[in-house]
Amino acid sequence: MLVVGAGIAGVSCARELAAAGVPVRIRERARVPGGRMASRRFDGRPADLGAAYFTVSDPDFAAVVRRWAAAGLAREWTDTFVAYDATGRTERPGPVRWAAPGGLRSLVTQLAGGLDVTTDRLVTMVEPGPLVDSEPVEAVVLAMPGPQAARLLDTPLAAAVRATRARRWAPSLAAVLRYPRRSWVDFAGAFVNDHPVLATVCDDGDRRGDRAPVLVAHTTAEFAGRYLPQPSLAGPEIDRAVRDLLALPDPAAEVFVHRWTYARPEPAAAADPEAADPAAADAAVTDAAVTDAAVTDPGAADSGGAGYHLDDDGIGLAGDAFGTPKVQTAWCSGRALGRALAARLR
Repeated sequence: MLVVGAGIAGVSCARELAAAGVPVRIRERARVPGGRMASRRFDGRPADLGAAYFTVSDPDFAAVVRRWAAAGLAREWTDTFVAYDATGRTERPGPVRWAAPGGLRSLVTQLAGGLDVTTDRLVTMVEPGPLVDSEPVEAVVLAMPGPQAARLLDTPLAAAVRATRARRWAPSLAAVLRYPRRSWVDFAGAFVNDHPVLATVCDDGDRRGDRAPVLVAHTTAEFAGRYLPQPSLAGPEIDRAVRDLLALPDPAAEVFVHRWTYARPEPAAAADPEAADPAAADAAVTDAAVTDAAVTDPGAADSGGAGYHLDDDGIGLAGDAFGTPKVQTAWCSGRALGRALAARLR
């Protein structure tokens, strides 16, 4: 069994297969696991670039989160964001949002512990058989955004190709803004409505618990689309927008911009307000309606509201595109697909 993609969906799938005694390998094109639960270190300190946080409602995922919390890897962050719109700033209470002192990537790394993970390994073609770069496998899971999976699939794999096209994907830019000092009114995170540049802004010092003077902003899809070829050029405009929004006295001392060409799946139907947050997973990096093209196995009914694709060609797809864009959805989707594959391969 081969899983391509070491984000939380792929790792969750592989973990389930390994628990069932199925030999499984993971290939990841990046240098480290994490996918859209990405973080980057600045002077030794991590900042989250993808998913801004995650929420918990599925009992099985909650058990995983409790283990992360007991190990000091995850912490309850906040249940209140603020919302900015034309009328001003209002508080928005909601579910408890979880964060990770070491960055959300650290949670995926922990989950992948003990699994056979090869990083910095690019897969270029999946053909009928299935064959992965001409290597025969019993089945293959593509745990990545649909457009990326579509580029790997040979045309005869029609069912999987259709499934990858079931959702459109929106881009976003993530900007890490580092300041000499904290100069803003305290807040955890903000939803920014009807803004030409910003979609969310999070206080990374509050999220991390170290009070560092660092903000992370995610942009609207429309703004990101203009700068995808050269994301660094967007830095000054994002800096200016954050400064104006929060009434900051000075610009950021340093701005780093990361491009997410496929930040989040667009809603297939009306979803909860947090699904509109391009940061990702729960705020970005990632779902409940599933179209006919995204074929689901019966096991999806027990997958915490998340589906998956598994077809007779031996191709599986998992991720936040199979539900409401949340970290939990991606984990549940991978787990459900892992269970379905384990049952098929017995």
